[in-house]
Amino acid sequence: MASVASDKLVEQVIGLMKKPEHIRNICTCAHIDHGKTTFSDNLLLGAGMISAELAGKQLSLDFHEDEQQRGITIDAANVSMVHHYNNDPYLINLIDTPGHVDFGGDVTRAMRAIDGAIVLVCAVEGIMPQTETVLRQALRERVKPVLFINKVDRLIREVKLTPEKMQEKFVKIINDVNKIIMGIAPDEYKTAWQVSVEEGSVAFGSAFHNWALSLPYMKTTKLSFKDVIDAYEKGEEAYKELAKKAPLHAVVLDMSIRHHPNPKQAQVYRIPKIWRGDLDSEVGKSLMTCDPNGPVAFVCTKIVVEKFVGEVAAGRLFSGTVKQGQDVWLNLAKKPIRLQQVSIYKGAQRLQVDEAVAGNIVGLVGLKDTFAGETVSSVPIQPFEEIKHIFDPVITKSIEATKSADLPKLIEVLRQVGKEDPSIVIQINEETGENLMSGMGELHLEIIENRIKTEKGLAVKTSNPIVSYREAITKESQEMEGKSPNKHNKFYIKVSPLDPKIYDAIKAGEIPEGEVKKKDEGTIKKLLELGMENKEARSVVDFFKGNMLVDSTKGIVHIGEVIELVKESFHQVVIGGPLARETAVKMRVDLMDCKLHEDAIHRGPAQVLPAVRDAIKDAMRDAGAVLFEPLQILQMEAPMQFMGEITKLIQNKRGQLLEMSQEGEHITVKAKLPIAESFGLASDLRSCTEGRGVFYLINQVYEKLPGDLQLKVIKQIRERKGLSENQ
Repeated sequence: MASVASDKLVEQVIGLMKKPEHIRNICTCAHIDHGKTTFSDNLLLGAGMISAELAGKQLSLDFHEDEQQRGITIDAANVSMVHHYNNDPYLINLIDTPGHVDFGGDVTRAMRAIDGAIVLVCAVEGIMPQTETVLRQALRERVKPVLFINKVDRLIREVKLTPEKMQEKFVKIINDVNKIIMGIAPDEYKTAWQVSVEEGSVAFGSAFHNWALSLPYMKTTKLSFKDVIDAYEKGEEAYKELAKKAPLHAVVLDMSIRHHPNPKQAQVYRIPKIWRGDLDSEVGKSLMTCDPNGPVAFVCTKIVVEKFVGEVAAGRLFSGTVKQGQDVWLNLAKKPIRLQQVSIYKGAQRLQVDEAVAGNIVGLVGLKDTFAGETVSSVPIQPFEEIKHIFDPVITKSIEATKSADLPKLIEVLRQVGKEDPSIVIQINEETGENLMSGMGELHLEIIENRIKTEKGLAVKTSNPIVSYREAITKESQEMEGKSPNKHNKFYIKVSPLDPKIYDAIKAGEIPEGEVKKKDEGTIKKLLELGMENKEARSVVDFFKGNMLVDSTKGIVHIGEVIELVKESFHQVVIGGPLARETAVKMRVDLMDCKLHEDAIHRGPAQVLPAVRDAIKDAMRDAGAVLFEPLQILQMEAPMQFMGEITKLIQNKRGQLLEMSQEGEHITVKAKLPIAESFGLASDLRSCTEGRGVFYLINQVYEKLPGDLQLKVIKQIRERKGLSENQ
């Protein structure tokens, strides 16, 4: 019997997939432990995708054993369900995302595939640092938020609030969310995207007990908050009854269908933000209209490795139709490849289909060597914007196989890990045999290491964590000369600190990284807004890792032939600066002049690259190059009596106390700590607060390493990297 119902559902999913007006691509996002996975399970249950006994217990979106053991969601999983609204069926593609900050990269990638977000906030804790981070990530990708206030049962049962007090609490949460939207949303959406109880873009409920209410729903069913409070006073049977009268999935999915855009509506304003190609071209028009008959354009947002099929590239199809056996082009890998399977999702299961059309979240099999962030198309096109995470990976460990015979397997596994989680940066050095793995934080690396051991069955050992520093300059340099080895070419270079406004715009994704093309009016317009002169703005050649290269030469005949090489040298120095081969940041490099040999043969890469590299490095030394260290801004919370202990802990770790507030018997402390000193912070905080303190990451910044530590740290890094005096 079940299979007949299931077949019917499959037919329905396949039918709806072709009606973009009836599709919603959404995600859940929240602070850690605010109940997202239980919430998603209940949506699946309501849509008949998992059985009643398992909902909330099954955590069907936590497939990995380590997720179920640790009780946290690590991978964002895709699920699709069918929901009826006003008797019409809708296909809802939902991506469940992790709340833990170390897995924030997954959240950012999920945002690329969807158009609407359900932001979960715990009724008791209110807005938390991560809530703000996920909202920022959503708004940056032009994803429209609605709000679900979860764990209302705790306000009634544990905190025992009166209906008036509860209402105050809700109003505060809604105002806080709207304040964040007002602060970060693009101008045209600051007011349009505010969430409101009256309009029905806010719902309240308990994912644990599977009920929810929104104002429109309360009007149609005549249910009120008083009924909810009464139900909890009467006991379990009564609130189970409540879940039948106001089932969570019905209320929330109704809200999503009413307030989230369909793919056709969303792509009109999302495409100009996430794709830099020509909007008047054939591909541009097809992307803007979500045209199933246009060229294929698919963005991979996640790689999932399945036991029998290998890699499945999951992501959003923005344009065209993908078919099994079709030849497609990988735009970043620059190579053709054949699709073996096309699939869509029913619950968390992958269903193989012959073809899938624009506007859907799909899984593709056969894209060997692809990775999250790749643009797959039928003809070569301008790839989609790089999917940028708000924080950089700042902690690195070297990793080696316990048995040397396992080395080839380790390299294979590391490449796979880098694909599955692109916020992990893997560097494999086959010459020195050193393999480095960089991530967002201690937990991030610890979990990846665990997965390598348990899922990939490989015994590995890792070094102590190493911190990634940055090299930056403190003033403008003089013009420095770089000579080519054959002495026939000379380059004159000046470096200066990058205007903070420009750096912030790069960080915020308003100025895209990469080469600046002549017709790239968007970038030039942004530079003019930030105060650059027109001529100067049009001389900008490249943005790379938060640095800018400008061609300030005049009338050099062969400049067009060498500018690519100058750009390559600029990249090489940015990746490894003169002090300790760490990445350079916030730097503007000007090519002021050059004298080139007439004959092209004498100005090839072997001549130009070392000359430009030397000139940039000398200019950096002249500009007072120093090391910047990464710091984390953290929010710590603990009972009042541990205030002294926490202050002492922050001081011992070279930290700086930013602000402290008290609510009842509880304190919240904001502090800035150097990452180099923060290893073991979780256990230190637990031990000094008798296990009752917690902390969350709010932001990550780079600041100048104190003068007395500069030489010591540079020496340590150089020794670790085996660099000689003049390297």
